[in-house]
Amino acid sequence: MTTLGSIKAGLAANLATITGMRTSLQIPEQPQPPVAIITVNSINYDTTFGRGLDEYMFTVTVIVSRADGRNAQNLLDPYCASSGTLSVKSAIELDRSLGGSANDCRVTGLSTYGNLTIGETNYLAGEWSVTVFA
Repeated sequence: MTTLGSIKAGLAANLATITGMRTSLQIPEQPQPPVAIITVNSINYDTTFGRGLDEYMFTVTVIVSRADGRNAQNLLDPYCASSGTLSVKSAIELDRSLGGSANDCRVTGLSTYGNLTIGETNYLAGEWSVTVFA
């Protein structure tokens, strides 16, 4: 049976294929960039007839260091590409079954690119929307 935890673990495993990328299933108090944080936004139950599939909506937030603005943008930009070895989209969609936990997954877009403050520390971050059917 598919669980929320197994879907999140599948997303984390796919993101870990990006060289140097750390992953977290919870929002860390002191992130160690670069790190991808996986959070669930919503779940729509029974999206097909009967019990069928559920639709899970996730946000994947990638945080990079913000030592200086220009360098931080140079660090974040390759993750925003639609393809390539550092592409968040390519990594997540590498195994669309998420290790057998999902019927399909898709990165639908980059919704945010900007400053993120955690505690008293400023970072640069991007937020990707991910839809999973399981």
